[in-house]
Amino acid sequence: MADRRTTVLLSVLLFLSVAAAFVEELDDSFMETKGDDEIWLIKFYAPWCTFCKQLDPVWHQIGSEFRSLGSPVHVGKSDATANTGLAKEFRVKTYPAILMLKKNVKYNYSGARTKEGIMDFANRIAGPLVRSLSSVQLFQHAMSRHDVMFVYVGATSPLKGNYTSVAEELIVQTYFFSATRDILPKAVSLASLPAVVVFKDGTYFTYSEERDGDLKSWINRERFPTFSQIDSYTLYAMGETGKLVLLALVEEKHLCEQSLRYKSLVENVAAEHRETYTRNMYFGFMAGSDYINGLVMGEVIIPSFIVVNLSNDGYFLPPGAVETERHLLDFLDGVLDGSVESHGGNGVVQRVRRLVYETRITLTPIFSQAPLLGCFLVGFPLAIGACFCYLCCKARPTIGGDDDDDCLPLLVPSLQGPKKTSKKKSD
Repeated sequence: MADRRTTVLLSVLLFLSVAAAFVEELDDSFMETKGDDEIWLIKFYAPWCTFCKQLDPVWHQIGSEFRSLGSPVHVGKSDATANTGLAKEFRVKTYPAILMLKKNVKYNYSGARTKEGIMDFANRIAGPLVRSLSSVQLFQHAMSRHDVMFVYVGATSPLKGNYTSVAEELIVQTYFFSATRDILPKAVSLASLPAVVVFKDGTYFTYSEERDGDLKSWINRERFPTFSQIDSYTLYAMGETGKLVLLALVEEKHLCEQSLRYKSLVENVAAEHRETYTRNMYFGFMAGSDYINGLVMGEVIIPSFIVVNLSNDGYFLPPGAVETERHLLDFLDGVLDGSVESHGGNGVVQRVRRLVYETRITLTPIFSQAPLLGCFLVGFPLAIGACFCYLCCKARPTIGGDDDDDCLPLLVPSLQGPKKTSKKKSD
C-alpha cells in the first residue's frame, strides 16, 4: 500500500515538473530578449495572491497542451512584485493578470479563469485576424463551434478594409471570418455584395450602414447571443458596450416552476421583440444572485427580474408584479422612456455606501468565525490613526506665549488702531 502511494506521489510530482517546464519564468529583460515574431501568453502574479496560486495548475496545463499541439504560443509567467519594469510595461494593476503579446500589440484577457476560456482567447489572438472559410465543410465546422460568428462575404473592397480594422480592435471579444457567396448556405439571402453577416441564434442578420450606423458599433452590439446564460464576466463585458441587460435571476440548481416561467418570459421577449430592443438591451438569465447582491447592496429575491446598467452601476426593478409578457414589456418600455426609477449609480454618495457595504460584507464572516481577529483588524488601524492624530495635535505650535504683545496682531488685529506715521521736519 505504501509503495503504491509512493508511486502515485512520484507520478504527480513528475507530471508537475514536466508541465512546469512548458511555462517560462520571465523577468524585466523579457522585452529585449524575445523574438519579434514570437507570440506570448503571460500571467502576472504576486506570491501572496490566493487567486494566483489557484490558477497555477491551470496555467501549467495550458503550457503543456499548447506545447503538445505544436502551437506557436509561448506560455510564461512573471512575478509582478519582483519584475516591476515588465509589469509596468504591460500596465498590470490587479492579480492575476492575463495578457497576450503579438507583434508588440498587447491584448488583455478579462474572462473566466478556466483552461477552456483562456485557450480560446489565446487561439483567437494567435491566429489571423480574419480567418478564411474556403469550403462548405469549414463553414459548417465554424458554425458548430461558435455561438456568434461574423463573416465578410465578397471580394476586396473598402468595406473589407473597415472590417479588418474592426477585427484588429475586437479580436479579443469574438471571431471574424471571410467567405465567398457559394460557401454560405443557399438559405442565406444577400441583397448585394460585399456584405457583413452575423450568424447567431440559429439565424443570421446582415449589416446595413444606413440602418445600423458604424460597423464597429454594430459588431460590438451583436457579438453576444440574443438570449443566453450570463455570468459575472459576460455581464461586465456587456456593460462595456453601454447597453442595458435584462436578467431573470433564478436558482443555481433545481429551478422552481416560477423560475422556469421567468426564464421563458425573457427568452420569448428576446426572440419576438428583437428589433424593438436589440439596439438598447441584451437578454439572459443568471444562476444565483451573489453578483447582483453586491450591485444593489442587499439581498435580491429569487426568482426575480432586474435590468442592470453596468456603464454607471445602475439598476432598475419592476414597479409591480410581472406575471405576463405584457407586464414585462411595459417594464422595459418604462426603463427606456425614463418612467421607471433608476437605482444605484456611481455618484460620490453611492461610492461611499458601496465601500461601507463591501467592508461590512468582508468583515462579517471574520467576526463570526474569529472575533478576536476581527477586533484586531478593525481596532489596529483605528489605533494607529488615533495615535497619528494625537501626535499631530501635540506637535502643532500653540498661539500665545510670554510676549503677549507680539501675538496680539495675530489674535485680534481689529483691536489695533491705525498706525501713525511721523515725518521728520527738516530745517
